[in-house]
Amino acid sequence: MVHHEIVALERIHQPLPPSFDLSPPHTYNLTTYDRPDASLLASRVRDATILIVTTIRLSAEILSPDVTPKLKLVAVMATGTDPVDLDACKKRGIRVTNCPGANIDAVSEHAISLYFAARRRTVMLDTATRKVPSDWKEKKTLTGMLRCSDGNPPLTCGDEVMGVVGYGSLGKRIAEIGRALGMKVLVAARKKASVPSPSLNGVLPLANNDERVPFEDVLRQSTVLVLSLPRNPDTMDLISTPEFAVMSPHAVVINIARGGIINEQALVNAVKDGKIAGAATDVFLKEPAEGPQDSPLLSEEARDLNITVSPHLAWFAQRTMTNLGDILKKTIEAWVDGKDINVIM
Repeated sequence: MVHHEIVALERIHQPLPPSFDLSPPHTYNLTTYDRPDASLLASRVRDATILIVTTIRLSAEILSPDVTPKLKLVAVMATGTDPVDLDACKKRGIRVTNCPGANIDAVSEHAISLYFAARRRTVMLDTATRKVPSDWKEKKTLTGMLRCSDGNPPLTCGDEVMGVVGYGSLGKRIAEIGRALGMKVLVAARKKASVPSPSLNGVLPLANNDERVPFEDVLRQSTVLVLSLPRNPDTMDLISTPEFAVMSPHAVVINIARGGIINEQALVNAVKDGKIAGAATDVFLKEPAEGPQDSPLLSEEARDLNITVSPHLAWFAQRTMTNLGDILKKTIEAWVDGKDINVIM
């Protein structure tokens, strides 16, 4: 008999599968905790052979043999694995898996909703419409709230150029929706990537008929820039002051990837100074975020700017919950059978 201690640390985020069907001679015991608690983490994971996590940080210390001597598998019940110290797992031979594609529908739709909120300044207009005494009543119109820094009205979808940075499954879905809305879509190559020869006018042809456009060209041409790429040391502060300086004053920036890929203070400055028309984000460098001490996006300086925020809930939908449970169940059962799937490392 081979026994597994499965420990799920964050049931608050989504329900677990009702059971795991492990093939003989494998047996298991499942221990669940509703909310992550960093102060109790070491004691909770000590006997685990399999850990199920979503957002709680698994540091090198937690992943050391002294704290998790029996650990063999970290199953991330999400797409992103950045909370897990992958180097520590690699050194010990701990397998790390995720749930790819579970939230594509929800996150891509949320990205488009954030685009409309930024382009049409929905939150700002809602606030202005409710204000008493009424600026609308006094001025007879609030069209000025929708104008860009150059005085022009907002663009509509047929005049937008969507730049997609990060072209995995999520980026592809967002690009598909953008095209359906009538936008021209540009897929960004890696930042500062050299253009291989031959190329056609700086455009890199791909086997699937999509085209990669040099990163800097995407920044200059895009009126909608959507980030849908992983966070890692190479992508931290990928978009900051130098990048905003070359962007169109009509551009809106949408981040449904991870916090830290856009420099948050630089983003506030860019919107405030009219370098771009607005922004919307579902993610923050520090999460959960509370006030200006955690993020410039929540500061008084940003309050009256065209910056729309949501609390990392783009993924949350009935379809996502079903997909996460199904993928997690299949991933753990396959690992037990020696048939690894959804492997990160």
